[in-house]
Amino acid sequence: MATHLVWLRNDLRVSDNPALLAACQSGDRVVALFVHETNENTRAPGAAARWWLHESLCSLAQSLDDIGVELRVESGLAGSVVDKLCHEIGAEAVHWNRRYAPGQRDIDAGIKSSLRGAGISVSSHAGNVLLEPWEIETGQGKPYSVFTPFWKALKERHIAPPLKRPQLHDKGRRRSETDNGYRQPRWAEKLSAHWTIGEAAAQDALEAFLKHHVHDYPGGRDFPARDATSRLSPHLRFGEISARQIWHSAKAFAHAHPDQSAAVDKFLSELTWRDFSYHQLFHRDDIASVPMQEKYRDLKWRHAPAQLKAWQAGQTGIPIIDAGMRELWETGYMHNRVRMLVASFLTKNLLIDWRQGENWFWDCLVDADDANNPASWQWVAGSGLDAAPYFRIFNPATQGQRFDPNGDYVRNWVPEVAQLPDKFIHDPSGAPDEVLMQAGIQLGQEYPRALVDLKETRRRALDAFGALSADG
Repeated sequence: MATHLVWLRNDLRVSDNPALLAACQSGDRVVALFVHETNENTRAPGAAARWWLHESLCSLAQSLDDIGVELRVESGLAGSVVDKLCHEIGAEAVHWNRRYAPGQRDIDAGIKSSLRGAGISVSSHAGNVLLEPWEIETGQGKPYSVFTPFWKALKERHIAPPLKRPQLHDKGRRRSETDNGYRQPRWAEKLSAHWTIGEAAAQDALEAFLKHHVHDYPGGRDFPARDATSRLSPHLRFGEISARQIWHSAKAFAHAHPDQSAAVDKFLSELTWRDFSYHQLFHRDDIASVPMQEKYRDLKWRHAPAQLKAWQAGQTGIPIIDAGMRELWETGYMHNRVRMLVASFLTKNLLIDWRQGENWFWDCLVDADDANNPASWQWVAGSGLDAAPYFRIFNPATQGQRFDPNGDYVRNWVPEVAQLPDKFIHDPSGAPDEVLMQAGIQLGQEYPRALVDLKETRRRALDAFGALSADG
């Protein structure tokens, strides 16, 4: 009886899972494995993502049990765990879906070589992006560094349709075990109130978004108080749904609702940013630590631990910044427009290294992944590919007035300023004393004064970044 092993990583689903389907089609017995890797050149999930991961594995275990596949969850060096389990179950073949970070690729290549040397067949599959990073290149045969031509090229390519769900396998095996010593942290309860986890939940979220919200996506996606986004990012991060499942479902929806085709196209362009981030991850040095533009490697960042702590705690005195950071802490998520604002504030107004912010997001976000998180931080900081010019610095007060004009988002997350009139909701430090008094606010007590002067710190950032641009 042929036994095949499927090594799952960020592909925690049963449908459209090439590695799982291949194993089920060719093996009589199939065992799935997830490894909490302790390898030095892989990045362990942050705390919020670790919570999601555990819940997702529990959901996946049930789905795998339903098709006769046992899930094992182990911890340790990936190569040692895979090798040990292969010998324990007598695996003739191992399957996995490819991943793209430099350290991950090195690990996978070493394991593939070792297993083949032991006479075990190894197959890697394309299951985590729309197109493999090496399948799309410029007319000069080079990786893309600008998003718009990348998007134009990708949408003209054939995107493989999702694969079917594997058929039932032999039921004569041990039930899945996912505990692996995990103990849910005390703060996890607050996250549970905001999310439903697993493959079925991901499909439900996609269906609800297309049916009820995609029409408002192009205009509403920048307004954090409006329910106009898909919130699919954590499901995508763990592979509870695949990018091509989203692509083809959205395309089918647009075909059935031609009046929504422009909105769907905008949504798919944002989905493609994910592929663009993985394109960068694959073709460059470690983007979580190395600036993608050489000239920014010598930027002199400020060491300001007190200001960093104020930013992390949502106590900067800039309401929309504080609202975003509090939303992050409470839900493990932050609206994308606000992500840009808090990242710009940290890297430009505070002139604190983007890697400090990227690390905080890594620990707090349920959707932080190896590509999107550092690529997005570098984009805002100005060191990434296709980044905004260094002199384009978001003003959080004016951005708040534009995208949260009634202060609904701020009032929800920063109740200390909720009684301020709309005119001052995004700039309490600029409000007259009598307005603050009527709102029951004494700056420095109920709510902090603005941590920095936005105009002065904007000029400081322009000088610091401009000097490097001039040198470059």
